[in-house]
Amino acid sequence: MGHTLIATCGGGRPARQYIGIAKELGAPAELQDRLGILASHSNALLLIAALGEDAYPGVNRTAGDIRRHTDEIAMSESHVHATARDEVRHIGPRVLVGGGHLPGSSTDYRAVIFAEAIGADLVVNATDVAGVYTENPKTHPEARKLNSLTYSELERIIKRNAKQSPGDYGLFDLKAMRLARRIGITIVFVDGSDPREIARALEGKHSGTVVK
Repeated sequence: MGHTLIATCGGGRPARQYIGIAKELGAPAELQDRLGILASHSNALLLIAALGEDAYPGVNRTAGDIRRHTDEIAMSESHVHATARDEVRHIGPRVLVGGGHLPGSSTDYRAVIFAEAIGADLVVNATDVAGVYTENPKTHPEARKLNSLTYSELERIIKRNAKQSPGDYGLFDLKAMRLARRIGITIVFVDGSDPREIARALEGKHSGTVVK
């Protein structure tokens, strides 16, 4: 369809399992995040395998990069954003697939940083529900799906439903949402179990939720 695409993979169930065990063992949050980051890179490699020649062959950032930067948690935000800009400089026509980067934020934040780096006008969050609801629909059957809302409304919903900690960033990372609000990029939440919803989001014909 002529779009430049960057896919950022979360850690999913494997990350939550490792993080849960690490919590039981008394591991600090920074180590829990590192486990989640490595899980996200495993998922990214699987997506690269699925996309074949349509994907750039390397994960951004690589596991080696994570180990190299483990002691640089205090890295400035400007450096993190500059790194993303450098990674997408030669993206070309192939899909760039990324995972987590540094402890302290989720892959949602990484996705918005990538979006900013290429001047994207849309972030599509393919989740396991049909959009944004007034409450967590998995635990509140009476929750209503919202077709559109503001960043501030999304922030209130996130705060109400997630702890914002390793393995529990909920619907979206608050840090990522605040960056999206600052740069003015639209976020669309769709049901990722139907991959066609991602294409529909690009056309504005999806069944999810628009946040702007």
